[in-house]
Amino acid sequence: MRDACVIAGGQSKWGYRDATLIELFQEAGKACFDDNPNIKPADIDGILVASATSERLGRQTHLAPMVAEYLGIKTRSVCARAELLCGSGSSAIILAAGMIKSGMAETIMVIGGEKLFTPQRWETFYSQLGSVDHDWDGAQGLGLPPSLFSIIFQQHSDLYGTTEEQLAMVSVKNRRNGLNNPKGQFRKEITLEEAMSAKPVAVPLKLYDCCPVTDGAAAVILTSDSTAKDFTDKPLVKIIGTAQATESNSISNRGSWSTWSALKTAASTAYSRAGITADDIDVAQTHDCFTISEIIEYEDLGFCEKGEGGSFVEKGLSDFGGKVAVNTDGGLLSCGHPFGGTGIRQAIEITKQLRGDAAHQVENAKYGLTHNLSGAVVAHTIVIYGRD
Repeated sequence: MRDACVIAGGQSKWGYRDATLIELFQEAGKACFDDNPNIKPADIDGILVASATSERLGRQTHLAPMVAEYLGIKTRSVCARAELLCGSGSSAIILAAGMIKSGMAETIMVIGGEKLFTPQRWETFYSQLGSVDHDWDGAQGLGLPPSLFSIIFQQHSDLYGTTEEQLAMVSVKNRRNGLNNPKGQFRKEITLEEAMSAKPVAVPLKLYDCCPVTDGAAAVILTSDSTAKDFTDKPLVKIIGTAQATESNSISNRGSWSTWSALKTAASTAYSRAGITADDIDVAQTHDCFTISEIIEYEDLGFCEKGEGGSFVEKGLSDFGGKVAVNTDGGLLSCGHPFGGTGIRQAIEITKQLRGDAAHQVENAKYGLTHNLSGAVVAHTIVIYGRD
């Protein structure tokens, strides 16, 4: 069976943008084509668009045909939208890779993003109440992420002694990494003292423990390994393992919040399909929507033992030169988080790292991983990439 490869990637500038959702997609699509001038719109036979809020916040339904038209793409294999809230982009990549591997498509653009800054800012946060059981958990405000992740940290801290200072170290690291990303929302380094003394958001989580609200889009082009050689002479970056796993979407039915069993299941499946282990991963882009999420992800992805996530970041093991470099372009904490675009932005960074042309390069990176969580830590999506 043939492999699916990433042969181009680009994104719009992320942050507050005085632009429509379609304009953000146009900007990302152009950046993607500019990344590999050998590829033209006519070479693409399918498009998958990832977006979670286009109807409510961007006022645009029937999104995929609109994006295809504005990018000059006439589809012959697939034209559809993928939605899994924060995991939408990675889900679309998995679908595209499957179609290419099976022969149902040859070359697909995966593009995703959101317009989250709206005149009525409350709509963005109100919409997130629909990510849980809207009639039950949502009615009690339990779908709002800061309060939920505050509970998660407190439980993890009680069990394993994780500290607020260790949370701050995640933010300091990712903000520093974001300095090298010209398309990210924030490009300002912060000190540990600034992170620790920032305003509270949901005690004990503070301002720099939380990723921002973001406008933006990102795009990658996937094709088969045989066709890829016609478009690029750079090392081929192949998708070698994928997995998704879920657990109860009802908050009231969940047990421990300090271990994410669906993430462990997805990780085990993805590693098995890729034929590698967690120890083989050189660079990872994980879903650092909050600093505590990155710490738990170290553990449940198998980069360290359970309960050691705090000490993992404290010892520099998740930084350049450590055991595995995590969120090398700044992650959600620095880049921002336009839901449908995040998994695609992660794919772009992993592709650059494995090709050897990243802004801040992990030396001799051969295997990379992306991870997204979505909803109330319900669904976990993992994609593993390998250099040919």
